[in-house]
Amino acid sequence: MSKITKLFSLLFFVMLASSCNNEKSLQRYLVDTNGKPGFITGDLPISTVLSPKADVSKEVKETIKSIKKINVTFLPKTNDNSEKYEVEKVKLKTIFKGNKTYKDLVAMKIKGMNVKIYFTGDTNNIDEVIAFGYGENTGVGVARLLGENMNPAKIINALKSMDFDEKSPALQQFASLFTK
Repeated sequence: MSKITKLFSLLFFVMLASSCNNEKSLQRYLVDTNGKPGFITGDLPISTVLSPKADVSKEVKETIKSIKKINVTFLPKTNDNSEKYEVEKVKLKTIFKGNKTYKDLVAMKIKGMNVKIYFTGDTNNIDEVIAFGYGENTGVGVARLLGENMNPAKIINALKSMDFDEKSPALQQFASLFTK
């Protein structure tokens, strides 16, 4: 009986140890940086960006309903935080490098920033779209668009036909964080 108990205990320990995953996740990164000094973080519900009075088709409304919210974390680069900028850039690169959860969509340079776009799910039913970017003159950050069964082609068409409520108090308050 003692050998069986030891065997099950060992088996349980091995299973427990192998199930622990030290891999950093994007969700963990977003939680860890929330409220951290120097970071600009926030969650934007889609309703703060899109005008509820927009006259759009039923298909566009259904497409927009597939988008839940946007998470943003950004560390602006200053003369005082060059080291912190490099550390955060490496952390984010590590999260995405070799991670099978996040699939590459596109990489580009925009106004001196290196930007990579990733997604989770399959190409017709995307659950997340993630933009990771960094630049020596701007900073480092990540934005995550969360939804359910998002169709990228339909989202692009929907966004083209929508009016963005630039006067939305929530959107103006969030945008002001980037202009200080």
